[in-house]
Amino acid sequence: MPKKKPGLYANIHAKQERIAHGSGEKMRKPRSKGAPTDKAFAQSEKTEKTAKKPGANRRHLRRRKAKPRARRG
Repeated sequence: MPKKKPGLYANIHAKQERIAHGSGEKMRKPRSKGAPTDKAFAQSEKTEKTAKKPGANRRHLRRRKAKPRARRG
């Protein structure tokens, strides 16, 4: 299976990290040549992964409280 390339926001974050560590690079101005377009940002919003709450996939493992049984009598 081909390896997926990092997304737009991953690339932006990586560049900000490099800049913070003194690479000498600069972020491009919005709508300048080579900068991400509004269309690219809209596409990345569509493919964004939603963050899961911690333990969200473990709900089925939780024990239910036992219901008190009605007494016969």
